[in-house]
Amino acid sequence: MHLRPILPADLGQKRTIMAADRTLMAWVRTSLSMLSFGFTIYKFLDALADNHQIANSSSPRHIGMFLVGMGTLTMVMGTISYWVTLRDLERIEPFRLGRPVLFIALVMAVAGSGLFLTITTRLV
Repeated sequence: MHLRPILPADLGQKRTIMAADRTLMAWVRTSLSMLSFGFTIYKFLDALADNHQIANSSSPRHIGMFLVGMGTLTMVMGTISYWVTLRDLERIEPFRLGRPVLFIALVMAVAGSGLFLTITTRLV
């Protein structure tokens, strides 16, 4: 016997939740791009500064910190926006913290913060 899935009475609400998930995934992609580009630029310019091929040795750190900071801020802003959207929808369907996209966003925010601190203290 094949059981049909139980769907909510209002499929518009389900589509809104899925749209919020997709929007947060776009924030994650943007944040990941900024984090990886910031770290790559930092390492590339830092290698040039170590070889005395560029004059200002603090510019790699500043550029890397800016891009990584913006990537982390992007992830935090996207997560807050997602949280607010799901809280608004809670009146219709109970809010669950166990959403995979929310977990990934939180991991990215923590990783971005760690990367920012690493560049700031120049451990990498």
